Amino acid sequence: MIYTLSTLGQRLETFGCDDRSRQIIDEAVAQNEWFTPQSICRAIDAIRRQMLQRDKLEAWAANYPIAPHKPLDIAIIMAGNIPAVGFADMLCVLVAGDIPHIKPSSKDRVLMEFLADEICRIDPAVQIEKFDPARTYNGIIATGGESANLHFRSMFGTTPTLLRSSRHSVAVLSSNVTAEEWQSVADDIFTYDGLGCRNVSLIFAPEGLKIELAAPKMSHPYHNNYLQCRALMTLQGVRFEELGEAIITKVAAPEFPQHISRINIYRYSSLEEVEKWLDTNQNRIQCCTTNIAEFAGGIRLGEAQQPTLNDYADGVDIMKFLLSLQKG
Repeated sequence: MIYTLSTLGQRLETFGCDDRSRQIIDEAVAQNEWFTPQSICRAIDAIRRQMLQRDKLEAWAANYPIAPHKPLDIAIIMAGNIPAVGFADMLCVLVAGDIPHIKPSSKDRVLMEFLADEICRIDPAVQIEKFDPARTYNGIIATGGESANLHFRSMFGTTPTLLRSSRHSVAVLSSNVTAEEWQSVADDIFTYDGLGCRNVSLIFAPEGLKIELAAPKMSHPYHNNYLQCRALMTLQGVRFEELGEAIITKVAAPEFPQHISRINIYRYSSLEEVEKWLDTNQNRIQCCTTNIAEFAGGIRLGEAQQPTLNDYADGVDIMKFLLSLQKG
C-alpha cells in the first residue's frame, strides 16, 4: 500500500499541467463555487508533499503494528469545505489494511472520486467502495457540525464511531513580526477562503504590535461574506480595521468570529495568559501557529495548511482507532 500511495504521489506531480487533471479541476470548480483552480492545486500539492512521499509514509506507518486480519469495512463520511479534505481518512483506512467505503461531500465529489480512481488504477486489487447507508460497518469516521454528529449517532447506533465537529485555529505572535511572517499569517488565515478548521481566525498579539495584514483577492462567495460582515459591523457600531477583502476587530476577551471574513485580535499581557486560555479551550482548537520558538504546542507560521500524516483532525489518532477495531 505504501508503494501504491507513493506512486500516486509521483503521478500527482503534474496535476494541473495535463489535460485530464485540468478537466478534473474545471469539474471540481463547477461543483463548488468556493473552489478555485489555485486552491485545488495547492491542496493536491500539499497532499503529495506531506502524505505521499515514500520516506514519510514508511516512518509514519512504522508507529503502528498492523497484524494480519480480515479487512474491516470502514465508512468514511467526508466534509467538503476544502479540496480533497477527506483524503487523509481514506489513506489511513487503506494503510491499516481495511476497506474504505467513502461518502464524499456533494461539494467535493469530483476530487475524491478522482483520487480514489487513481489509486485503483495503480493497483486494481485495492478495494475502495461507495458508502451504502443500508449496510452494516465495522467502524465509522464522520466529519460534520454538532447537528450532523447527533444525526450520525442516531443513524449508526452502537457502531464504533470517530466523530469530528467544528474547530478553529489561532496564531500567537511575538512583539516583533517580520514582513515575511505577516505573509505567513495571511496564508494561514486566507488559504481556502478561511473555510478549514486549520484556518486562523483569532490572533493573540502583544500590545503595541502594528497589524500589517492584507487580504489577497478572494472568491466571489467570500467577497459577498465580507461585504455583509462589514455592513453588519458598521450598523452595530463595532470598530474594525479594513484588510481589503476582510476586516479585523479587537476583542476584549478571546473569542472566535462568526463570519469567515472577520479576524479577531486579542491583545495579551503575558504568554502565560495565552497558554492558560488555550489549555482551557483545547477541545475547540485545531492548531496554533506562532513565531515564538519556545511556545509549547505551536507550529510555525505559514504551516497551518500543510498538515502532516501525524496531524490528525481534532487531535484523535485515526490509526489507533482503526487498530482498536481490529483487536476488538
